Amino acid sequence: MSFSSLITFAGGIGLFLLGMRLMSDGLKVAAGSALRGLLARATGSPLRALASGVLITALVQSSSAVIFATIGFVNAGLLTLGQAVGVIFGANLGTTLTSWIVALVGFDVDLRVLAMPAVALGMGLWIAGRGRGTALGQALVGFGIFFLGLDVLKGAFSAVGPDDLFGLAGHGGERAMPVVAFTAIGIMLTLLMQSSSAALALTLTAAATGMLPPLAAAAMVVGANVGTTSTAVFASIGATAPAQRAAAAHVVFNLVAAGAALALLPWMLGASAFLTAAIGLEQQVATTLAVFHTLSKLLGVALVWPFTGALVAMLERRFGSREADPAVPHFLDRAVAATPRLAVDALAMELTRIGAIAQAAARTALAGTGDDDAALLREQGIVDRLGEAAIDFAATVNSGGDPVVEAALPDAVRVAQYYRSMAERAVELGRLAPMAAPPAELAPSLHALDAAALAALADADPAAGPRDANHLDLSIDAFEAAYQHAKSELLRAGSRGTLPSTALVRALDRISILRRIIEQAGKGALFIAHLMPPPASAAAAPGPRPDVPVP
Repeated sequence: MSFSSLITFAGGIGLFLLGMRLMSDGLKVAAGSALRGLLARATGSPLRALASGVLITALVQSSSAVIFATIGFVNAGLLTLGQAVGVIFGANLGTTLTSWIVALVGFDVDLRVLAMPAVALGMGLWIAGRGRGTALGQALVGFGIFFLGLDVLKGAFSAVGPDDLFGLAGHGGERAMPVVAFTAIGIMLTLLMQSSSAALALTLTAAATGMLPPLAAAAMVVGANVGTTSTAVFASIGATAPAQRAAAAHVVFNLVAAGAALALLPWMLGASAFLTAAIGLEQQVATTLAVFHTLSKLLGVALVWPFTGALVAMLERRFGSREADPAVPHFLDRAVAATPRLAVDALAMELTRIGAIAQAAARTALAGTGDDDAALLREQGIVDRLGEAAIDFAATVNSGGDPVVEAALPDAVRVAQYYRSMAERAVELGRLAPMAAPPAELAPSLHALDAAALAALADADPAAGPRDANHLDLSIDAFEAAYQHAKSELLRAGSRGTLPSTALVRALDRISILRRIIEQAGKGALFIAHLMPPPASAAAAPGPRPDVPVP
């Protein structure tokens, strides 16, 4: 292979990878809530989960994106691990669509006729469009570049002889490499390009132009399927426990499917050629390999599906060390940040958890005796660390022009700040123990204030479910009325000399801090109501978005 041919070959791979990236990123954003809706409907049954995985992967052209989105739903509690495993199996089956596109379009059609209009129209939408229109334009540009790269690869392979690049593939004889070597090449190509679709397109193009014999190409297809697990494995390092479990399920499926396909390779390839002829498709190597790719995935589903329950049970018992640390985020995962709407869902779930910890600190301080400082400081430290993690995570999310996400990210930062402030005030409150024996005229108002505070905290607890804004407002108004009455009674007692000045100042400080806690809890609950994903059966949207300044 000449130097110029090598450069052309590398450029073709680069164009193909760029096209895949633009297409996948654009489609993920353009799909928006539709992606979330399809995944949410996967909860009906295992077969529906499998079908959802196939459909969504075909929609966004990236099994990795679907697996990451599935991880986000598991993190958010919207999918169980069992349902997620079904989606992951479906995503692996859906990724065979790329092979079919390459096989059916890549060799009988003038690819530039497809590519140039797609790039032209896509750039027009990308420049002039807004929101999803821009994302759709990006996806169309990626679609065009995808075919340009495929065209360049086809030309690069046609310009060289079979012995120039893949000579060791052999077509029999002493120079033939073992099948396992080509499986390893498929794995390495996928690892290097971080895209099984790119490795598959390269393999199918090489086979179609005579650079690879069918058996070697089929082995490389199997290797690409194994190599694609690297993306999930790398993403799961340091990730949440649900992410690690989902990645493990992905790895198990692909290893089982690859092992079975390799063991039956000659027979499956023969069956693929037979099916290609039986369904009336043109007898091309690329088409036969696309059928083989689909059969290998179907074989994997057939082998693993009966043991899904045992696999889920085994995975549930592992990867739990992260969940045991309350100061480590349970729902925030860098893989989820790639899908904006799911990233907002993950933020809402983590902020709900942070709010529950801040709530516990407030209740401890309210009922305390002044001896809870160590426990309160520990809970404040947890809230601080989790709040910082939520703010940092929000900064990594690319809204993609989605107005819902653009509005939600600042709100998420607000909520994190509200709960951090709430936990800090709880420490201050805990250091101001209530009066042990208040004067008789003060006791009713102080007790009523504490009761109103507990009621308001209960109504503002984000872990209790969707907030009724009107009910929460009434609860906070009731607390405010109790606060004003208690404050008036304290000032009156101080002016009469019933309450010493030191005790008066301490009591006023205490109820003022308590008031601040209730304000922060209420604001946090109202904003979370607009961040939380609505239930599938919800008929109405949350109340109007609160408009309050960041403290």
